[in-house]
Amino acid sequence: MTPRPPRAGRGGPQSSSAVAGPPFKPDLVRAVFRDVTSSHVSRAAAWTAASVTRTVLTEIIDAAGAAAAGTSRKRLIPEDLIAAIDRNVEVEVGSGWYLYSPAFHGLLGEVRTAEGVLVSLRERRGTRTPSGVAGAHRFEPGVRRLLGSRGVRAVPALVRDLDGIASVFLTDLARDAAGVVPGGGRTVGADDVVAAVTRHLFGALGQRAVTEAAETTRHTSTG
Repeated sequence: MTPRPPRAGRGGPQSSSAVAGPPFKPDLVRAVFRDVTSSHVSRAAAWTAASVTRTVLTEIIDAAGAAAAGTSRKRLIPEDLIAAIDRNVEVEVGSGWYLYSPAFHGLLGEVRTAEGVLVSLRERRGTRTPSGVAGAHRFEPGVRRLLGSRGVRAVPALVRDLDGIASVFLTDLARDAAGVVPGGGRTVGADDVVAAVTRHLFGALGQRAVTEAAETTRHTSTG
């Protein structure tokens, strides 16, 4: 189980994202799906996954923005991301990224074997870099667009963390969506993505992600 940073407390959602075109385009979403499955991915499934990822990132950015505002800063820093997770347990997603993020290294805590031997960070990461981590750079343009849409800026280290969280979250979502395709099915549909969402999100954030994804899919299917 991937270690997670400690939380100071629990809080409610900070705000909701407006229904608009997701910053992560269907071609990028399909590329992520291709990393984890050979199944065909429907257009509706791609838009649904993109919308859910946008909702999650928006919630994290808004919570980080609130933390920065509390100290009168105009640019978000990694500590704001940590504060966002501390304040709202619902946004703790993409935890596979934490092992690769300098912002989280000091919070992961020690891991020891049954014999009490300290396990190094390199050993905990493993020898293979997960596809979600390796492909995080693909998300930078979308993350920057999303930051701009929320009226905030971020230092490069935080942009990198948001890239990583988005990539790992979407990769996990794609893998689970492909896993719930009915027996013999060869196409991942929007319903499969929604089913996967319930494994990764909960509470108000999960409900909002599903609602906004449905609205986004309706707009794209009639646009």
